[in-house]
Amino acid sequence: MTAAIDPETFAALRDTTGSDFVRELIDTFLQEAPGMLADLEQALAALDADRFRRAAHSLKSNGNTFGALALGALARELELSGVAEISDRGANALAPVAAEYARVATALAGLRDD
Repeated sequence: MTAAIDPETFAALRDTTGSDFVRELIDTFLQEAPGMLADLEQALAALDADRFRRAAHSLKSNGNTFGALALGALARELELSGVAEISDRGANALAPVAAEYARVATALAGLRDD
């Protein structure tokens, strides 16, 4: 299994913004990402295409910023597929995204304190 966070992308972020700011970014992401996942679930249940797309886009962008490339790719696929196609996949359609976010959150928590 690949790393939850691409080390080169994360190092470039830290080099560009500084360690203190990266810690702030991680804290913010870890606080806001569960809401993004909840938005995805709620939008999927309501078949709210615009809300679904926005939540997927936010998760993709934030994930990619940290080097959470697998999370970014999963969120991108949701964004491009749309709520109707994802809804057709059934009750566990968002499970891979939630599982990958859990890996990312654990990895970022560890990197935060490095």
